[in-house]
Amino acid sequence: MTEPRFRLSSPETLGEIFQGSAEGILMVDTAGIIQLANKASEQMFGYAPGELEGKPLETLLPQRYREQHSRHRASFHQAPSPRKMGVGRDLVACRKDGTEFPVEVSLSHHRINNQFIVIAFIIDITERKKAEEAVRRSEEQLLLYAAELERKVQARTDALNKSIEDLEKANHFLQEQIAERKKAEEEVKHALERERELNELKSKFVSIASHEFRTPLSTVLSSASLVMQYKEKGDLAKIDKHVNRIKSSVSHLTNILNDFLSLGKLEEGKIDIAKETLSLSEFLHEIREEMKPQLKEKQTVTLQITGKEKPVSTDPKVLRNILFNLISNASKYSDAGKPISILVTFWENHLDIAVTDQGIGIPREDLKHLFERFFRASNAGQVQGTGLGLNIVKRYVELLNGEIKFTSQEGKGSTFTVILPIT
Repeated sequence: MTEPRFRLSSPETLGEIFQGSAEGILMVDTAGIIQLANKASEQMFGYAPGELEGKPLETLLPQRYREQHSRHRASFHQAPSPRKMGVGRDLVACRKDGTEFPVEVSLSHHRINNQFIVIAFIIDITERKKAEEAVRRSEEQLLLYAAELERKVQARTDALNKSIEDLEKANHFLQEQIAERKKAEEEVKHALERERELNELKSKFVSIASHEFRTPLSTVLSSASLVMQYKEKGDLAKIDKHVNRIKSSVSHLTNILNDFLSLGKLEEGKIDIAKETLSLSEFLHEIREEMKPQLKEKQTVTLQITGKEKPVSTDPKVLRNILFNLISNASKYSDAGKPISILVTFWENHLDIAVTDQGIGIPREDLKHLFERFFRASNAGQVQGTGLGLNIVKRYVELLNGEIKFTSQEGKGSTFTVILPIT
């Protein structure tokens, strides 16, 4: 025998559920009259037990919403279905004392005793709204705080950027000051170096002058005395010999003075380049003729030009000094009768002038010092010279935007090649 099933539809059970529900429940007929209200709804709206029954539903709404609600209620009767009211909107109810409060309403419908009844489930959401408002305010405060924080951060960032900019300006100014100080220090250092070099130059000049000038001056003095003696005797051959010795000594002194004058002008930067367009072959023939009196006995200078000759734009005075110096060295450091050759090669944009001798050459250990001031090779011996010639030549070549190279072998001779731009 089975036990009877529990019947939820019994009047006692349904009444207990209806009255015991925590939600407000209203049963309303098609005319909008409240037929039944549970205890929770009476307490929610501030009415005594049984006082809501028979009142229009709109009594529970603020006056401003009652007319609109009547239309919504009629619309629901035309297409009834379970639903929540006011989706997406805030619903407001009105208590007996006129105070308003937020609610949430769900609708359902049912037929009781063949009468259409709308069932409204009402929840007072005042506390929820307070919580939501608190959350909203907290969010607003957070947004305000975030905005204020962002403003402060931006202000701090701007201040920091300004500080960085000021530091960069200060650093730039400091770098400029350091650069100027370094430049001043370099200028002072350079000036001191120049002063040291000038003092060294003066010392070497005194030393060389005392040595190089003494011998030719002694020769001039002694030859002049002997000329007077031979004049009384009428010995013309010996007079000519000593006159030639005087000329040679004077020429040597002139060369020494020219070297010192050239060096002085180069040191002071007083040599200006004045370019002219010239025919190099004609220019070199003139140089060769001018050099003949200074060559040793039976020394000759040959000239050869290869490549297609072009007009050359250069400073003739500076080029003359370069060639005079190189040919003079080739003659001095070669024996009598040894030939000297000049080979000119024209290229597309430059030319080479090579001066070759068959003289004593340069020792290997002296090659690296060859263009230094006052340097003379260890095998120069009694050959007269100041050690300034090649230093002056190199600096003249650089003034013409060229370069100088050389090859040499001790005992066999040397070749000095000047490379110059054609234009």
